Amino acid sequence: MAGTRVKARGESVFAERFAVFAECLLTGVWIAVASLGVVTYPAAFAAGARHLRRRTAHEGGGWREFVADFRTALRGGWLAGVAGWAAVAAVWVDVQAVRAGIPGGPLVGAVGVVALIGLVVAGLRAAAVWEPGARWGTLLAHAGRRTVLDPAGSFLIVGGLAVVAVSAWFAAPLALPVLGAVAAAAVAVEERYRHR
Repeated sequence: MAGTRVKARGESVFAERFAVFAECLLTGVWIAVASLGVVTYPAAFAAGARHLRRRTAHEGGGWREFVADFRTALRGGWLAGVAGWAAVAAVWVDVQAVRAGIPGGPLVGAVGVVALIGLVVAGLRAAAVWEPGARWGTLLAHAGRRTVLDPAGSFLIVGGLAVVAVSAWFAAPLALPVLGAVAAAAVAVEERYRHR
C-alpha cells in the first residue's frame, strides 16, 4: 500500500544501495514505456521520481503506484511535453540555420542548444519534486530558478543525461534502464538543494 513504511530488513549498506540501484534501472524501463506516448515523458519522469523517493524513504509502492502517479501527472504534464517538443523543433531550426551558413547562425545555434539543455534540466528538476495536485507551470517556473541558482546540481543532471547518450551510443537498449538513474540524479539534486 502506498505511503506505508516498509519494515527495515537489517540488510548491509552495500545490499541496500545495490537494491536502490536495481530499483533505478527498473524505474528507467517503466519511464521508457510510459514515455511511448511522445508527449508523456514529463509525467513518466514525475511518476518515476516519486517512486524512487518512496523507495529511498523505505515506503511501499510498486508498479500500481507508478501507474497511478503517471495518470495523475499526465493531466497537466502532456502540455509540458508538447512545449518540450516545440523547443526541440525551434533548436532544430537553429541548427539548420547554422548548417545553411546564415550569418550569425553559429551564435544562434549555440544559444539554442544551451537553452534547450537548460530547459531539459529544468524539466527534470520539476519532475523530481512533482506531487499530486502540483501545477506544472509553477513547478517549471521554480525549477527554472533552481537550475540557474544551483549550477553544480544542474551540471550533475547534465552529466546523467550524458551517460544516457553514451549508453545509447554504445548499446541502444542500455539507455532505457539508465533513464531511471537520471531520474534518481534529479531527485538527489533536488534533495541536496532543499538541505542547503
